[in-house]
Amino acid sequence: MNDLLLIRTLFVLILTAAAYFIQPFGLTSQIAAGVGIIFGLLIVVFEVRLKQVSLKRLIGAAVGSVLGIVGAFLISLIIAWAMPGAKATVSFLQLLILLVMSYVGLIVGATKGDMLNLSALGGLFGGEKATKQSFKILDTSVIIDGRIADIAETGFLDGTLVVPQFVLRELQLVADSADSLKRNRGRRGLDVLSRVQKMINLNVQILEDDFPHIREVDLKLIELAKVYDCKVITNDFNLNKVAQLHGVEVLNINELANALKPIVLPGEVMRVFILKEGKEYNQGVAYLDDGTMVVVDNAKKLISKTIDISVTSVLQTQAGKMIFGRFDDRVHHVHDKPHAAERPKTAEPLPEKTASASQPSQ
Repeated sequence: MNDLLLIRTLFVLILTAAAYFIQPFGLTSQIAAGVGIIFGLLIVVFEVRLKQVSLKRLIGAAVGSVLGIVGAFLISLIIAWAMPGAKATVSFLQLLILLVMSYVGLIVGATKGDMLNLSALGGLFGGEKATKQSFKILDTSVIIDGRIADIAETGFLDGTLVVPQFVLRELQLVADSADSLKRNRGRRGLDVLSRVQKMINLNVQILEDDFPHIREVDLKLIELAKVYDCKVITNDFNLNKVAQLHGVEVLNINELANALKPIVLPGEVMRVFILKEGKEYNQGVAYLDDGTMVVVDNAKKLISKTIDISVTSVLQTQAGKMIFGRFDDRVHHVHDKPHAAERPKTAEPLPEKTASASQPSQ
């Protein structure tokens, strides 16, 4: 770091000395030296910022700039041919077009640079490992759902999150809906997307690619995933199935939530708050924090009470997990009804010591 600082200092000093002795633009020595210092510092700042940019973006920016300059040159020839008598106007327009085209090419090339596949260059840029599926496309449902922002904050998502323009249009239509429920959902989705974009450790890109010949948004997402060979993040069950039929990999938020649900085994003792009556005779129903339903036998008369139960079985389905348990008044305890402000929302596993002590009596 000290060596790098020394090199930067020498560069600024050399540039300042050169400006002092050469005196460009007819400036005095002192003013020229000041201009040299300013230019030197600007170049150092640019170099520091440049180090943080990926190789893909640098290549994209370079290609975009070159294409912009070539396009500006061709347009300048046409302007010079069309306006032979107005030299001052032609010169101004040529300079303006050169600056605009170069700037637009630089920005667009840098923005789209992450989409480059450097592996196609035969390993020439081996230092930049182009992951095959570093891009993940967000669909409308997962943005409205909102849990994607919490997952992103944990750092479990890597690569680039891509939001297609047609998804943004659908999200805006939902936010502008006459139905208040849909309108609130759409606005929440826009808030979630804004929150994700502000995360400094995450790269979010708005993709302009569209498929006008396809009307359904789900099919557009699948085609886009095929083009860029990437994954789709969703919680839509139907999109999940259709994408799998097309050979597109899907990251389903609901499947992730189901995988993270607490594991309970038959014979364990849990503490639950009976919320309502079950469908079958003498059953009560409780819920865990993650929404898992707990069906308890012999608990119909214990609604609005916190009780201990023994887990009898666990049923795993595509829709989620269900836990079945039994209350035995000879073994298990009925706790005092909690105050409204302290009422538990879900089941809580008992300490291991209590659970093991109760198991022999089952």
